[in-house]
Amino acid sequence: MQDLANYSATERLRDGREIKIRALRPDDKDDMLAAIGRTGTHSLQRRFFVVKRGFSETEIAFFMNIDYVNHVALVALAEEDGRSVIIGGGRYVVTQPGQAEIALVVIDNYQGQGLGTLLTRHLSIIAQRAGLKELIAEVLPENIAMRKVFEKFGFRAQRGSDPQVLHLVLKL
Repeated sequence: MQDLANYSATERLRDGREIKIRALRPDDKDDMLAAIGRTGTHSLQRRFFVVKRGFSETEIAFFMNIDYVNHVALVALAEEDGRSVIIGGGRYVVTQPGQAEIALVVIDNYQGQGLGTLLTRHLSIIAQRAGLKELIAEVLPENIAMRKVFEKFGFRAQRGSDPQVLHLVLKL
């Protein structure tokens, strides 16, 4: 398997715009925080399950310290005003041997363009190549767009620990 820290692929959104999906790098911190700043409160709540406008240094460290074994993170970049900016991202974190939890976020201006599907596909392939057997997603019931993305890949609802959250599982 290729070195995941150098992972990179070119894709197209539904509207034809070209984007790059690549491994999150340590120097992406400012751009990642800027992308979060461009994401609406409602979108962030669907991702983090609480109203979130800022992150602690501990949270930022968690998001940025990727080992590409137990924690894999990809970002999607698009050209805006002549520079490449983060427009979304996805990650999985191994929670127990053979199983990882997957999560995605797409900034509002790029939602509905198939970016969640592209990120899920890349993460699923990486997880499979890494020998994982299951991906788990925790999704709020009202997050219909994300539920549709996960359903496309064959995620199935299972009983989870929180009745307010859908616990979706994909067998790889």
